[in-house]
Amino acid sequence: MSDQYASLGQAPSHSINDLIQPLASGKGWMKFVGIMFIIQGAITALTIVGILIAWLPIWTGVLLVQSAGALENAQRSGDVFALKESFSKLRTYFVIQGVLYLVGIALMVLYFMFFAARFATMMKTGAFPHH
Repeated sequence: MSDQYASLGQAPSHSINDLIQPLASGKGWMKFVGIMFIIQGAITALTIVGILIAWLPIWTGVLLVQSAGALENAQRSGDVFALKESFSKLRTYFVIQGVLYLVGIALMVLYFMFFAARFATMMKTGAFPHH
């Protein structure tokens, strides 16, 4: 079984199209996920509390769509700057996602600590409902 990308590291004279082919083959999925994030953000913005956080999925969706567009441009024209723009947008997308995961983990830890302390207090004071 041969790896279709195995030759990428062998010859230093690859064209931009050869180098971006693995990522460019997924640009349709990048656009789809980006549009879904934008729709999610728009639906989230319909609630009062959602307005505060709706910009995050919209922003990440726009980044993915822009990255896919720049990737298409780089593939079509061989433009190195378009490729760099695409990678820059992807980097920003992954940084945002990483920060959101870290914030989510921190909030989850605080949540568990709060309820563990509440449970311990209820057990200590005898206020825990038992039958």
